[in-house]
Amino acid sequence: MRQTLNRRSLLGYCTGGVATALLLAFSSRSQAATVSFKATLNGATEVPPNQTTGSGSVTATFNSATRELSWNGSYSGLTGPVTAAHIHGPAEPGKNAGVVFWISDHNTKAHPFASPFHGSAKLSEAQATDLMDGRYYVNIHTAANPGGEIRGQLTKG
Repeated sequence: MRQTLNRRSLLGYCTGGVATALLLAFSSRSQAATVSFKATLNGATEVPPNQTTGSGSVTATFNSATRELSWNGSYSGLTGPVTAAHIHGPAEPGKNAGVVFWISDHNTKAHPFASPFHGSAKLSEAQATDLMDGRYYVNIHTAANPGGEIRGQLTKG
C-alpha cells in the first residue's frame, strides 16, 4: 500500500511553522515593568503622630519580572540612634501593620543603622500586589519612639 501526502497540507504546515518561528524570534519580548516609589518620612505620619523634628526620605524601585524591591534612603534629626528600621504592611496611610521585612540589621547595637542606607528584598506575589496597591510604609524606630519615630507611605512616583 502506497501512502501519499497532500502537498498543500504539508506546504501549509511547514510555512505556518516557519512563520510562527520567525514571529517568535523577531517579536519584541515583553519588557518587565520597573516602577518607582518614594516616601517622605516624618513624625506627623506616625500612628499616633509624634512631635519629632526628625525627617527622612526613601526612593525605591520595583522590578515586576524579578519581584525585587531595591531602595535608597536617608534620615536626619532623630532623637537618638536607630533601634530598628522596617518596611511594614499591608496598611493604608493612618493604619499600622506588622513588619514585612527589616531594612536595618536586627542588632543595631552591633551594627548601627547609618544614613544614608540602601538594600533590597525579593517579594512574594502577594507582597508585590500590596506594594503596587500602596499598602507598604517605611518606619524608623528609636528608643524615644519605639513604635516609630518617622514614617512614610511608599507611593508610586
